[in-house]
Amino acid sequence: MIAVKIEDIKSFASKLYVGEVFDSFLVKEAVISTYNTFTIDGAIKNGYYSQEETEERNLKAYSYWSAIKPFCFSLIKGKRLPGSFRIILLMAKEGISQFLSSRNVGLMEEQVTGLYINIRYEEEVLTCVTGTSVSVFTLDKALDEEWDQAFRGFLKQNEIPFVEE
Repeated sequence: MIAVKIEDIKSFASKLYVGEVFDSFLVKEAVISTYNTFTIDGAIKNGYYSQEETEERNLKAYSYWSAIKPFCFSLIKGKRLPGSFRIILLMAKEGISQFLSSRNVGLMEEQVTGLYINIRYEEEVLTCVTGTSVSVFTLDKALDEEWDQAFRGFLKQNEIPFVEE
């Protein structure tokens, strides 16, 4: 797990809310505080979509950021900055599969239950914290280290300046 402070908040927010940089991630939760506090649970409710719609839209257990971001953006756009926001993103199963096959982690795909990015804007500071979740007990930190390294690379590739805290 690493925590990074984003140096250019405006550029990051543009990539998050307008660009496509984070679109392939799923949304676990989003909490945005403006004139009210808005909470979005990213879990797709069973039975809302038909089986056909689920397959057609390639829906998972959680909504993709690309589907949720217009709502979130509508809450923060305007003349005033939001008081705060917290967004928890997680990598989709396909991404986890690709990630594990390209790294020497020592865990099987079904053992990795989440690769997370926790984005938090508060008191005019924006930080991202990485996290992992596994379904087995392990003292091995290879997954954490590889995910941290991959996230650093992701930020650099997308020209997002940061400093580690």
